[in-house]
Amino acid sequence: MIMTLRDALTGKEYIIDVINTNDDEMDSFLFSLGCFSGEPVTVISRKRGSLIVAIKDGRYNIDNQLADAIAVVC
Repeated sequence: MIMTLRDALTGKEYIIDVINTNDDEMDSFLFSLGCFSGEPVTVISRKRGSLIVAIKDGRYNIDNQLADAIAVVC
């Protein structure tokens, strides 16, 4: 099942399927964080308007708009 990262359950690991930002700079930035197709990602917590996610060895705060652009497979 494919869904956006915004819809992902907290504490469950997902695999990134595709990133649809339509912005080359944002795609490059996410790639530098390790956020690309095939990479595991976990939602650690939710804050008002954003998510804390774990990608590789780091934790990052991303807003809901960006979370909607990241499709994951459960």
